[in-house]
Amino acid sequence: MQHLILTYGLTAIVLLMAAESACIPIPSEVTMLLGGALAAGAVSGPHPNLIAVIAAGTVGNVLGSYLAWLVGRYGGRAALHRWGRYILLRTEDIDRAQDWFVRRGASSVFWARLLPGIRTFISLPAGIAGMSAARFGLYTLAGCLPWTAALAVAGYGVGANWHHLADTLRGPSYLVAALVVLAIAIAVVVVVRRRRRAAVGSTEQ
Repeated sequence: MQHLILTYGLTAIVLLMAAESACIPIPSEVTMLLGGALAAGAVSGPHPNLIAVIAAGTVGNVLGSYLAWLVGRYGGRAALHRWGRYILLRTEDIDRAQDWFVRRGASSVFWARLLPGIRTFISLPAGIAGMSAARFGLYTLAGCLPWTAALAVAGYGVGANWHHLADTLRGPSYLVAALVVLAIAIAVVVVVRRRRRAAVGSTEQ
């Protein structure tokens, strides 16, 4: 996976984030953190703009989410339980996402995007429940954008140490959310300091 990102850059980010949102177990933490590190020029490979990395991750998330929504909408719960194992989709993952959707309603499509694990599967119960495509897309975009942006900015900030942060983020969902917020704060401080140093250097010259 890392090789794909380092070789194909934005294209790989779109495809991997789409696969993750389509319920294939590919960690977005790795994809987006590495994408941010690429944008910072901290690792070898293409060096896309940070905004482009965020956009690529978000587009991939939305596309994959719509694919999962379509599966839920037209395949139904029975089909998921029958065929889900072929894409490593566990019954307990489906049940957990279904319970989350039932308890929180349509807004769960937004909130679940901020939580690792359940964020991957929330599109399925939304499709099963017949949530409209437009409303689903709006909530999905609103939820995916801050998640992908947070990870990309964090990767940009920590640079070559992105893999250490990726390992740290493999914990309980709420802890991960808190760590992402902390990572954003750290990344912002790092970026601001880099710009100040660059500005001071240019002034001295």
